[in-house]
Amino acid sequence: MLKQILSKLPRKSSKTAENREHGGHRAIYSNVSTGSRSSDVGTTKAGNSTITSLPSSNSVSDLGQKHINRVHLGANLKQNGNSGFSAYEALPEFREVPNSEKQNLFIKKLHLCCFVFDCTDPTKNLKEKEIKRQTLLELLDYVTSANGKFQETVMQEAIKMVSANLFRAFNPQPRENKVINGFDMEEEEPSMDPAWPHLQIVYEFLLRFVASPETDAKLAKRYIDQSFILKLLDLFDTDDPRQREYLKTTLHRIYGKFMVHRPFIRKAINNIFFQFIFETEKQNGIAELLEILGSIINGFALPLKEEHEVFLVRALIPLHKPRCLAMYHLPLSYCITQFVEKDCKLADTVIRGLLKYWPITNSSKEVMFLNELDEVLEATQQPEFQRFMVPLFRQIARCLNSSHFQVAERALFLWNNDHIENLITQNRTVILPIIFPALEINARNHWNQAVHNLTMNVRKIFHDLDPELFKECLLKLEEDESKEDKIKAKRAATWSRLENFAAQKTASDEALPVSCKEPRTYSVSEFHMIVLP
Repeated sequence: MLKQILSKLPRKSSKTAENREHGGHRAIYSNVSTGSRSSDVGTTKAGNSTITSLPSSNSVSDLGQKHINRVHLGANLKQNGNSGFSAYEALPEFREVPNSEKQNLFIKKLHLCCFVFDCTDPTKNLKEKEIKRQTLLELLDYVTSANGKFQETVMQEAIKMVSANLFRAFNPQPRENKVINGFDMEEEEPSMDPAWPHLQIVYEFLLRFVASPETDAKLAKRYIDQSFILKLLDLFDTDDPRQREYLKTTLHRIYGKFMVHRPFIRKAINNIFFQFIFETEKQNGIAELLEILGSIINGFALPLKEEHEVFLVRALIPLHKPRCLAMYHLPLSYCITQFVEKDCKLADTVIRGLLKYWPITNSSKEVMFLNELDEVLEATQQPEFQRFMVPLFRQIARCLNSSHFQVAERALFLWNNDHIENLITQNRTVILPIIFPALEINARNHWNQAVHNLTMNVRKIFHDLDPELFKECLLKLEEDESKEDKIKAKRAATWSRLENFAAQKTASDEALPVSCKEPRTYSVSEFHMIVLP
């Protein structure tokens, strides 16, 4: 009787039965190390974020679909204000699945990495962030070692993952106070993105995906389209120099691989320059964009298209105008020089453009202009040099007399270049009369000894080269100085007569009674009799 009663009581279900009821054994995941936050790309740690046991009864596709559902669940928890990500778990490694399932697993890992964590708080979701970082490294290794053409679905999902991680809002620091008076931006500590441990791998993934021979440009251009390129260009305004370096390399690879996008990329960069020059004067990535253009210009075919020459005149030359020229002058100078080396006839256009934007009160900027002038003249030939030498050496004469010793010194260094010295020598009859007064003034009373010594060396070059011309210029200078002294003496005498006449008039007016004092007006002829001797 007792056995019959006990047999009717409900039995406690065993763990084995419970597991069978839920469809088999659950995958056991190893603990993820959160102590190491290395940002090195391409290295994975054995045992981190990997599955230690995988049941054979479950297919990879089923496991991946269940995992994606758990990821969406975690995203919903996040949106509802819950910071717990217990459902965010890693997927199996590629080596643990057959080749037929690797592409499906690749897509599922891309889905996993589409979730973006808040990295402003380094203490939140450490395990989940490390899972994502390790998964990104696995994706990077897969793209690097791929030996078959990527399907269109893979390309679409890869660009979707990249877009989700990279294209986000950021607020660049205001730069108004950083560029005044030639402030050196290299001395300012750049703002680093806290999400860099993930972003670096995503940037590297995009770079290798674009450069991979398994990426068919005809298919990929549907997803790496003009909209994607514009968003990529917007990222150049980031304060983080590490991101700008990756963007520079990636955009250059896109330009090289997708020929259909080349005109659009050049036009988009052109528009960024226009906005920077004429509107904001605030853009962090001008230097990197110019570095890309330097390589592009180097590959231009001859004769140059009208489009390229218009770009030189309307975009590159006006880039000398902003106050923050020091931030990007080196790549800008390289681009300008590349144009002159491609077509020496453009030297006249470039030099006159430099003279148009020549700084007046900024000495450090003036030194940069002289450095660029040296490089441009190095690529200039005699016929083009003769077109602009008169206005150019009028400006150089002003630089020779600059009270800032670096400006005067850099102008005198032009004679250290053999090619430039040869151009000057062949046109000395025009150039020496222009700069001779400046040389003489420096030789007589310039305060800096180095400038004085360099001036004496240049004078000696002209004296030894053409003594007769040197003597003519010296006599002309003495005549001009004599005339100037006479003009100054005449001006001083005129002012003296005016002062004496005013004093006499004041004395005579004070002697008269008040009732007799009336304002006196003078005709032009009477005024000339007073002023002129």
